[in-house]
Amino acid sequence: MSFFNIQAQYQRRELEDILSQSTPEDVLRVLQKASLNEKDFLMLLSPAALPFLEQMAQKAHQITIRQFGKTILLFTPMYLSNFCTNQCVYCGFNTCNQITRKQLTLEEVEIEAKAIADTGLKHILILTGDARNIASIDYLKSCIHILSRYFTSISIEIYALEAHEYRELIHAGVDALTIYQETYNPELYRELHGKGPKSDYQFRIEAPERACREKIRAVNIGALLGLDEWQIEAFMTGIHAAYLQDSFPEVEVSISLPRMRPHAGEFQPQCIVNDRNLIQILLAFRLFMPRAGITISTRESETFRNNILRLGVTKMSAGSTTRVGGHTNSEENTGQFEISDHRTVSEMKSFIQSHGYQPVFKDWQPISGMDSTIKENHFEEFRNPG
Repeated sequence: MSFFNIQAQYQRRELEDILSQSTPEDVLRVLQKASLNEKDFLMLLSPAALPFLEQMAQKAHQITIRQFGKTILLFTPMYLSNFCTNQCVYCGFNTCNQITRKQLTLEEVEIEAKAIADTGLKHILILTGDARNIASIDYLKSCIHILSRYFTSISIEIYALEAHEYRELIHAGVDALTIYQETYNPELYRELHGKGPKSDYQFRIEAPERACREKIRAVNIGALLGLDEWQIEAFMTGIHAAYLQDSFPEVEVSISLPRMRPHAGEFQPQCIVNDRNLIQILLAFRLFMPRAGITISTRESETFRNNILRLGVTKMSAGSTTRVGGHTNSEENTGQFEISDHRTVSEMKSFIQSHGYQPVFKDWQPISGMDSTIKENHFEEFRNPG
């Protein structure tokens, strides 16, 4: 049974009833518990929890320090292609949008890789639109071959794949997957995605499981906040993450909390998610899933990201651009959306250190990734001790 089948067991009306009927006493009882169940998690997302955000924040901070220490993993996105065959109304890459389309050549991939690696980052997230005939599996494998020389962790945020395709990319050097369900409302999902390949809700929601079965190291999921009522979306994201963590204990499971940002096109979010709402989601999730990572990207402002450093976040992007080749090429092409925090990697590093935290540029090194130069250096140490 996949999460697609499990999700169907949750009735929206029942979830809404719990949200509206939760009391301050219910929330206080939840905050006294060492581990939370699904109903507890939902109560922490309810209006009744608003007066207790400070208590939630203190507990979330303690849990995060215990599980992760005072560290923030830094990474940056690298857009390989913005060609797309989907009609996602909330995305700047929508095939109906009249934008300049571009895909990096392999030479350009290497130029981008060198520039990013020069900042010290060792974790890279590569992204494409959904255009299989252009950003093909073979093209991606060629890019990964280049990127493997510069980065110890390569994550993909691309179109949903078949199991054998995940296997191919993992074998090529990919170790992590980011994939957003966008919305956990099946009816709304169909409305937002038109007739493109992404319109298959079940194929999309089962993608993380296919990657996990192929032994990917890490999976990061999320909903695009603003498409539907945030409490329901946050709850379903948490339940999905918990399902993956329980089903695949060897996989590192994380969530992202992306809010809608301005983009090419006229679509506007139907549900406003304010800063207080987003903080409540972050805190509730940390209390519900102590061992899971939480990513806050440059969609959020510098001020907001500064203020939530101690509240449970474990990963942040830095030096970001959503344009294809945006790290090195000044050529104009439309980004997927507008970023909000424009700080460089160096500036993010300084900020994190100034608050007593350790910026992490590398926390993963596959043994098979040790090239001959590294091996020779290790042998040289043994030959010439001291």
